[in-house]
Amino acid sequence: MGLHDENAAVTQVHFLPHQVELVTLLDDNSLHMWTLRAHKGLSELLEIGRFTLTGPPGAPPSVTRVTAVLAHSSGELLLLGTEGGHVFIVEVPGFRELEERNISLDQVANSVPDDYIGRRNLEHVEALQENPVNPNQVVIGYGRGLMVIWDVEKQCAIQHIPATQQLESVWWTEDGSYILSSHSDGSYCRWMVGGEDVNEEEEKSDIPYGHFPCKAISKIVQLPTEEGPPFLLFSGGMPRASYGDRHCITVIHSKTHVALDFTSRIIDFFAIRDGPQYTGDPSALVVLVEEELVVIDLQTEGWPVIQTPYLVPLHSSAITCSHHVSAIPLKLWERVIAAGDLQKTHYSKKPWPITGGQNMAPDPPQRDLLLTGHEDGTVRFWDASGVCLYPMYKLSTAGVFHTDADPNDNMNQGTEGEWPPFRKVGCFDPYSDDPRLGIQKIHLCKYSGYLTVAGTAGQILVLELNDEAAEQTVEAKVVDLLQGQEGFRWKGHTRLDVREEPVLFPPGFQPFSLVQCQPPAVVTALTLHSEWKLVAFGTSHGFGLYDYQQKNTVLIKCTLNPSDQLAMEGPLSRVKSIKKSLRQSFRRIRRSRVSLRKHHVNNAAKLQEANARLEAELAEMELAPVQRKIEARSSDDSFTGLVRTLYFADSFLSDSSHNTPSLWAGTNGGCVFAYMLRLPPVEHRADEPITAQPAKEIQLMHRAPVVGIVVLDGHGAPSPEPLEVAHDLARSPDMQGSHHLLVISEEQFKVFTLPKVSAKMKLKLTATDGSRVRRVGVAWFGSSRSEDYGESGLVVLTNQGDLHVVSLPTVKMQVQYPCIRREDVSGIASCVFTKHGQGFYLISPSEFERFSLSTRHVVEPRCLVEVPLHSGLSNQHRPKHDGAHRNARQDSEDAEVLQEIQKSLEGDQTSFLENNVKSAVA
Repeated sequence: MGLHDENAAVTQVHFLPHQVELVTLLDDNSLHMWTLRAHKGLSELLEIGRFTLTGPPGAPPSVTRVTAVLAHSSGELLLLGTEGGHVFIVEVPGFRELEERNISLDQVANSVPDDYIGRRNLEHVEALQENPVNPNQVVIGYGRGLMVIWDVEKQCAIQHIPATQQLESVWWTEDGSYILSSHSDGSYCRWMVGGEDVNEEEEKSDIPYGHFPCKAISKIVQLPTEEGPPFLLFSGGMPRASYGDRHCITVIHSKTHVALDFTSRIIDFFAIRDGPQYTGDPSALVVLVEEELVVIDLQTEGWPVIQTPYLVPLHSSAITCSHHVSAIPLKLWERVIAAGDLQKTHYSKKPWPITGGQNMAPDPPQRDLLLTGHEDGTVRFWDASGVCLYPMYKLSTAGVFHTDADPNDNMNQGTEGEWPPFRKVGCFDPYSDDPRLGIQKIHLCKYSGYLTVAGTAGQILVLELNDEAAEQTVEAKVVDLLQGQEGFRWKGHTRLDVREEPVLFPPGFQPFSLVQCQPPAVVTALTLHSEWKLVAFGTSHGFGLYDYQQKNTVLIKCTLNPSDQLAMEGPLSRVKSIKKSLRQSFRRIRRSRVSLRKHHVNNAAKLQEANARLEAELAEMELAPVQRKIEARSSDDSFTGLVRTLYFADSFLSDSSHNTPSLWAGTNGGCVFAYMLRLPPVEHRADEPITAQPAKEIQLMHRAPVVGIVVLDGHGAPSPEPLEVAHDLARSPDMQGSHHLLVISEEQFKVFTLPKVSAKMKLKLTATDGSRVRRVGVAWFGSSRSEDYGESGLVVLTNQGDLHVVSLPTVKMQVQYPCIRREDVSGIASCVFTKHGQGFYLISPSEFERFSLSTRHVVEPRCLVEVPLHSGLSNQHRPKHDGAHRNARQDSEDAEVLQEIQKSLEGDQTSFLENNVKSAVA
């Protein structure tokens, strides 16, 4: 990865032909040279030069604002077309302007025939293309439509092509005999390249999509085939009135004509060709659209999509939550992959066509899964073991419910005989049929293969992995969390309707149990204990415990405070009343959005933030935390009953000699509830009921929201995961020494003794620097020096975006690092920790950033792109230069470049410089 120092958007990227250098153009008009040359056996993306065109004194900025870039096939020149209509020629890699060879607007205008209408104002340089058979010739395309073929060596115009329509792009055919131009009216023209100037009548013009006004064709490409007609590819050109909002690339070959219809704006495309020199038949079309990268196989019938091994769009539907599971057993991994492979049959069987470079990274030490929940009710399983997130399997929960989806609304295929012949391409789909389907919480047990997911409308599904398709009815168990509380009326959304008829579920995770909370509020906490076969869930009204083996409710507890009226208004009005107007404006937003059946992805993301952000976060957007002491919160604050965390533990609750299974719940009002669970013996587990009785209740004095609960065993170690001990992957918890309870609130860490629940020690976070805990997890930090030594610690993310590691069981601050920008509230809310000291957070709605606090577990790209041995160009194809003077100048500039590289590097530079010297000598 390379990062520009300038805070400016990258608008163009061009590789220098047959080299490992590339040039970037930023929107501040600066050009930057980057190299991929190896250092210590690995490629780095290193900036080795920067350059900005300077015009004559007093000239307006448009004279030098770059609009078109051509990296010449010699690998030694860059041609830069500008807004002012000039073409500057610059030597690379040294970025030296060859002033004597620049092509000024006056030179071109003076050579244009007098009768050309746009002679007085040619406008900016829109396109630059090199003649494939004679690199001394380039075509310069001006905005007004005029194209001029220019001889770079003789510095004169060879031919004028007087198109009159606004120009969008040009393409020079491979044999050099024709130039194609595309225009703003949806037309393209074919012009013959020959000695004489072309008359307007000679142009062959075509508007592929008809007689009505069409949108511009922004790029056109024509590629020959060895046998048969060429491929013609162009983007845009759709009829403006009927299909002006479509993002299409048209591919025409022989009698096949397809308009590939993408779901987001097309940025650019190119075709990959067969053969060692990439001069054979077109084999694949690579398209970059705003939200994804799509590659289409042009050699297989039907032109199927090729599955991308990287840059897969995470946000096909907006991400609403995520869950990470480390060290997946091989059996589960293989079963998930097998279920996923059955979903990928529509992809091409061809291998990925972009083959440059080698991956030098060692195999990952373990198999890691990242699960993302989405607004459309899907859960996607990603292989997160290495640098790239690779899609393994997609689970959809929508089939369990009746939704607003129209069964006739099949977007995938155009109807027979439709014109234009659309074909839907790409997997980015920002629309959700029903926002209530959104997944809010996920918990997967990697040992048993049980999965539980919970959604926006109070639905909790329990699923198990099945390698065969199965038809089954999912019955809903309705749980009333209000428990008959008087005076409350739910004003939010209704619950989802469950299908009463059997549903055919494909191989993979299949639901067998459904719990429906009433009121159907967002599920805010969820945990699964696969050994006890229990699921605990919580909302803003209370929490419940469900036995998924017997399909029975074990426990329901209402946590609603009598003053919690806001909790009855549904997820979109979860706003602390900083000001009355703030609340009212949110309600206005809610009313305007709920009326839309389909949200655009941006709205969906904002709606999701409003859902996920709890009242304290919203308060802090207005009021940054500056308090230096913890102030007790009033008990009539909104959402005190909202359940923030749930935790299962086997510990001592009644006395210090009998350990029992227990359930712990923490709320937004600083309250912790503990329940003793009585599980029947294994042989009677299926028929004897489980009972739960209240054991403890703790009210934190400062009433800060409880964000985490951990029970520490006699050795001070956190409790192992369910089934972890049974699989010999963790030692049994120590039951001899006394256990401790660690309660993590937003403002402090507090340790209590068990079973008496007396405070033992605490660490105040807010009191020292005004921070509040946003995310917390237990991690195992393995030593990088000794294989068998490690320590457990708490990993904490604060609302300031800082990461802390807190020691266990002594709760002392170990280290602190800045990680996420303080203003990035949704990034902080999206953070998820791994069990080995790494973490992921959404740096934007479409990309995760991974970080590591562990020296042993670091994932980083390690790759090598080697310099081609020969450039593949004979001398006759190189533009002639000024003989010895040119060689001496090139030598001195090579030396300058090497000096620049040397300055840029730190540490041992020998191997890197040796490589550069070799290539300079070659």
